[in-house]
Amino acid sequence: MAHTTNLNHILLLHHNNLFSSYPPPTTSTSSSSSAKPLSFKPPPPPPPPLHSLFLPSYSSRVTKCGVTTVPVAYSSPLPDSDFAKEISRLKLLISKLSSTSENPKLKLEILNRDYRVKEFLKKSQLVRVLNQFEVHDVVSILSLVACGQQHVLSSQEFDFVEGKKNKKKRSSLRSVLFGLAEMVENWDIHGGGAGGAGGRELNGWKHEGVAKDGIVEPLKELLRSLKEIDQFYNCIGGIIGYQVMVLELLSASTCETKKQNWSSHPDESMKRQILEIHVPSGLDLSKDTEYASQAALWGIEGLPELGEIYPLGGAGDRLGLVDPHTGECLPTAMLSYCGRTLLEGLIRDLQAREFLYYKIYGKQSITPVAIMTSSAKNNHERITSLCERLGWFGRGQSSFQLFEQPLVPAVSAKDGQWLVSKPFAPVCKPGGHGVIWKLAYDKGIFKWFSGHGRKGATVRQVSNVVAGTDLTLLALAGMGLRHGKKLGFASCDRKSGATEGINVLVEKKNADGKWAYGLSCIEYTEFEKFGITEKTTAPGSLQAEFPANTNILYVDLASAERVGSSKSSACLPGMVLNLKKNIVYTDHLGLQHSVPGGRLECTMQNIADNFMNRYSARNYTDIEDELDTFIVYNERKRVTSSAKKKRKHTDKSMRQTPDGSLLDVLRNAADILSQCDIKVPKIKENVKYFDSGPPFLIFLHPALGPLWEVTRQKFQRGAIAEGSELQIEVAEFSWRNVELDGSLTVTAENAMGSLRTDETDESILQYGYRCGKCKLENVKVINRGINWNHPENIYWKHDVQRFEAVQIMLHGNAEFEASDVVLEGNHVFEVPDGYKMLVTTGKKGLSVKLETIQQEMMDSGSWYWKYKLDGTHIHLEMVEL
Repeated sequence: MAHTTNLNHILLLHHNNLFSSYPPPTTSTSSSSSAKPLSFKPPPPPPPPLHSLFLPSYSSRVTKCGVTTVPVAYSSPLPDSDFAKEISRLKLLISKLSSTSENPKLKLEILNRDYRVKEFLKKSQLVRVLNQFEVHDVVSILSLVACGQQHVLSSQEFDFVEGKKNKKKRSSLRSVLFGLAEMVENWDIHGGGAGGAGGRELNGWKHEGVAKDGIVEPLKELLRSLKEIDQFYNCIGGIIGYQVMVLELLSASTCETKKQNWSSHPDESMKRQILEIHVPSGLDLSKDTEYASQAALWGIEGLPELGEIYPLGGAGDRLGLVDPHTGECLPTAMLSYCGRTLLEGLIRDLQAREFLYYKIYGKQSITPVAIMTSSAKNNHERITSLCERLGWFGRGQSSFQLFEQPLVPAVSAKDGQWLVSKPFAPVCKPGGHGVIWKLAYDKGIFKWFSGHGRKGATVRQVSNVVAGTDLTLLALAGMGLRHGKKLGFASCDRKSGATEGINVLVEKKNADGKWAYGLSCIEYTEFEKFGITEKTTAPGSLQAEFPANTNILYVDLASAERVGSSKSSACLPGMVLNLKKNIVYTDHLGLQHSVPGGRLECTMQNIADNFMNRYSARNYTDIEDELDTFIVYNERKRVTSSAKKKRKHTDKSMRQTPDGSLLDVLRNAADILSQCDIKVPKIKENVKYFDSGPPFLIFLHPALGPLWEVTRQKFQRGAIAEGSELQIEVAEFSWRNVELDGSLTVTAENAMGSLRTDETDESILQYGYRCGKCKLENVKVINRGINWNHPENIYWKHDVQRFEAVQIMLHGNAEFEASDVVLEGNHVFEVPDGYKMLVTTGKKGLSVKLETIQQEMMDSGSWYWKYKLDGTHIHLEMVEL
């Protein structure tokens, strides 16, 4: 019975996701004949008329676990009568306002008739100030009042609307602080003591003009925020619609056991639905390697038709990232990880795929990148500044579009009231990455992609540092493009207890009697509504069986644009009110508050719920290859490992910390080098490294692959001892029988190519042009390496202290070759642009020669790797000139 209650609430309240009504039916078409069949075992027979339950199964992965609801009759009103009345009143107000054809004067007339607005206009001194604003600004303020948030316009010490002293009890210290703040405010405003001629009365102003001066600017700032909220959420009723959605979701979360059959959609009353979710099947890239290679080649071939989308608007509060020089809070994208910011890491991964495309097809391809930012922690300004400082990564500013998501009000979990840090300043946070589709449409991002000839895009989050490993992204995009899919998920096994959602195959009978199928996602914050709790995280449980949602997506841009352009709540997928964490903010006195609350958030992956395929009858045959949505799997450490929260000394886990994700980066490096017949120490469980550094450090430039099939041909034979450090920052590299015991770093200015000025005077990285190069054959490197006991080492930053190291530094198109030699102790080999350095064993120690590269080889180098396609594989041949 408990499961029925919880499921019915999520069924009705999780707006616009897998439980909402669907857009007009789509024609179900099969994939091309070259598609890999994805098995779909028949679900269990239609359930008996019992309440929802979790159904164990003994068939394939598809139906191991499921959640079913049987026909349910919906009824109203809301369980909580106060919420119900307020929601009904506000919905009626939205309906009236929507009939005005966006005429602000008509809207003002309607708002003036609202009882809350009448009360406000009767008592508020703010009316005098509002007279100097435009009508549409006044509409925004009165909309705020109409939805019960007039306290945003009030003083924290004195009620601004009523003109009476706040009755709330405060500590003596707090009262003193408020008094001091009032004195300082009066002093600043009047240029003297509080008793000056311009002094302010408690119930109003003695001198109206002075008071206006002190209020107009904060009010203008508030209006800018309200305008953004009203415009962005216009599809659900603007400011008032935002509050309606908050109250609907909040009322459900506070009364799950009181009423099971409430519907937030009036037109859904008395409709009947059946819902069942299954574990989805899909291509396992780690097992079906031949098909995985083919899918990856489709992704490489289709690179000129692909864009890249990065949702970077999150505040990243859990990282606690602070600028060491200014003390200002920093967004996640600015985290220095492995020697560079996380954003730089995303671009490096992308450039590695473009370099691979160049090496195979001999053509330059620059992928357009759209980045969603926000104003939280100066996110937009900092990311823009980083791109400018790094010359737009050698890609040209025209290949980037940065678009800023609006901040949304945080609300109290108790009553849905907006939290306020100071008068006219609601506490605002980013509204979740799901706003990206509507925002991209509003800002013209889809048209921009179309102008670049792009059909699809890959989407990944900045905190996931392993998503670009091997072929996951390429295979995902390749399958999406090849088979004309609308949305694809890259997934993996889910770790028990992880704060991540799950991917599900949805089977739903709609009210019209038709059946809908498609892939979707359930966020971890919604698990309890399905009866999925921490007690169910053991192996074989519901949480463990469903795969992890990683927020790595392939999306068909035209399909996403249709969703983003819709004038309904469908363009804001997966709306939820996450009340799992307190809202932390600082008031105007510098006092920090931690309040139970949340904000309206959307989830970008739930755009999938707009892509359900509909059928006239229930399907018991293979179906997943026909769907517009799909999923691919790979080993977890090749799909997701995030650096999204700061590790605390009291933590018993390194999960989702920079420390923990570094171990996965190193595990991947060890895996690929082990496949090259190179002996590498094994990394144990994370718990072994709570109080010590990792067993080694290996950082490989992604352009050494990024496909491991390519990397394996550049590295062959050798050994890396425990406690060693290896960093290779050059794509044209050859390792043959090298043994490392200590530190070896190879860095190149031109790791993949060199900058050239294009016809628009932008500096563009030309792949393969004047690359740095390095060859090591039969080499032993022995030195003391890293000082592993140094207290200031931060391994995930690659900020370490060394006793000794061998450093190879390549400027411009410089080349370095070492063969049949032992490099013992500390060495720095710095090679200038236009030269090749040869290091061998001489009669007395090392023989080091510096030769000029021949003029006819200046652009191509004295050697290079030639990439050839051989069926579904890539073969490398070293060409020496």
